Amino acid sequence: MADLFRLTLAQLNPSVGDLRGNAAKARAAWDQGRADGADLVALTEMFITGYQTQDLILKPAFQQAAITAIHQLATDCADGPALAIGGPAVQEGRLYNAYYILQGGRVTATVLKHHLPNDSLFDEKRVFTSADVHGPYIVNGVRIGSPICEDAWHPDVAETLAETGAEILLVPNGSPYHRGKPNLRLNLMISRVVETGLPLVYLNMVGGQDDQVFDGSSMVLNPGGHLAAQLPQFDEHITQITFRRTADGWRADAGEIAAIPPIGEADYRACVLSVADYFAKTGFKKAVLGLSGGIDSAIVAAIAADALGPENVRCVMLPSEFTSAHSLEDAEKCARALGCRLDTVPISAAQGAVLETLAPLFAGTDEGITEENIQSRLRGVMLMAISNKYGEMLLTTGNKSEMAVGYCTIYGDMNGGYNPAKDMYKTRMFLTAIWRNENHRAWMKGPAGEVIPERIITKPPSAELRANQTDQDSLPPYEVLDAILEGLVEREASVAELVAEGFDRATVKKIEHLLYIAEYKRFQSAPGTRLTQKAFWLDRRYPIANRFRDAT
Repeated sequence: MADLFRLTLAQLNPSVGDLRGNAAKARAAWDQGRADGADLVALTEMFITGYQTQDLILKPAFQQAAITAIHQLATDCADGPALAIGGPAVQEGRLYNAYYILQGGRVTATVLKHHLPNDSLFDEKRVFTSADVHGPYIVNGVRIGSPICEDAWHPDVAETLAETGAEILLVPNGSPYHRGKPNLRLNLMISRVVETGLPLVYLNMVGGQDDQVFDGSSMVLNPGGHLAAQLPQFDEHITQITFRRTADGWRADAGEIAAIPPIGEADYRACVLSVADYFAKTGFKKAVLGLSGGIDSAIVAAIAADALGPENVRCVMLPSEFTSAHSLEDAEKCARALGCRLDTVPISAAQGAVLETLAPLFAGTDEGITEENIQSRLRGVMLMAISNKYGEMLLTTGNKSEMAVGYCTIYGDMNGGYNPAKDMYKTRMFLTAIWRNENHRAWMKGPAGEVIPERIITKPPSAELRANQTDQDSLPPYEVLDAILEGLVEREASVAELVAEGFDRATVKKIEHLLYIAEYKRFQSAPGTRLTQKAFWLDRRYPIANRFRDAT
């Protein structure tokens, strides 16, 4: 028996629906593995289709095309190492999430997923059939067990594989990012290693797909839970791991240990990657956004510049009579620091025309939120016109605090095709701005240094839709608001629990009410980067028409 087993790990970024492109990536990884003398080249869960496919996978033509692509890869990769790749399987009329082993020009094994996640943003039970646990497969004399993603989050599949002779566990994943996810994965995989006594390879994909960001962070663990290799977070990466047969079983040689960045940096990287991939995978190359001189639009501008390059980002200042001189100055300074184009499109004339048109209908009423929202909607009209004229995707700039309580104007500042700050509370926006000013990384396409002027960070936030307006005219201080929202949204805490934590009951009830009545706005909002386990869309699905209010 061989005493060495060489495994090439391909932590790559597939695109949903791009069967040809994904197959080409797989073939290139296999070519590299062959050149390096690999026994097996491994790719991630559902790699041939991209992930998540949602209901696209229910289309029979898509299923068949994906399966055909896998069999073509088997033919193309006949002369060299085995290739492991995820994709759909159809057996006896049932659809499965499968992991194929290709060697010698044919499919030598097909592993079918047993545990189908049905929580948070996953609903695999809706599209796939749960399979019985599959035993290990053999590659060049080594028995390998492959729990597919969720299968490794439970002890039974790995234990069954160990009991049926597996010598190494290879776990292919499509595991999206949220704060703290790398440590969560590490602890769970250590549990599987401790329970089975086997070395374990956790292989995860990277890349943005709509709201989700897959962050890689693949790793190799030896028995005892010792980390033998750690692949970088968010980067495509191919590496080879050498396993050696010992008296106590297979052990992985020490490999590279990439540092996992802290949460603040990881969040920002996720936003940048999600924008870059959303544009690349939908065919857009340039972005446009309204730059108000406030912190939210400044951060979105920085994210866009870092994702697309400053030359591909157009910032537009849309002043009204209520726009302060310092907002104009701050927006100009921010755009200049980022190296982005800045256009100025005043809305006062358009606002006057709309108010004049509506004057007969509004006669005898007091000015208020309606007139404020007209300004926001006019800005939306101007930005969408620029977007349509030049083919530049409009980025939305609202934060999670505003989205939660409806402090945003539907068909106004909510316009756009993507919102990278959608899952970031206002208080975290300030921290993010400070971090970006103080740090620069090789993956950032924007410039280093202070790209968000200090006054944008320190001045009181304001929508500037009326004279001397600040956000705290309508909302509690953001430190209070965000803490209450963290309770209501992230923890599903009751009113009584928040009051017990020291919050004013009337304030909590007000925020709860605003949270519920803004559901219709969120339902129509642009997709945005998922950073938490309670992002607004698939993670938190509430009814729009809803009369419940917590009476505790």
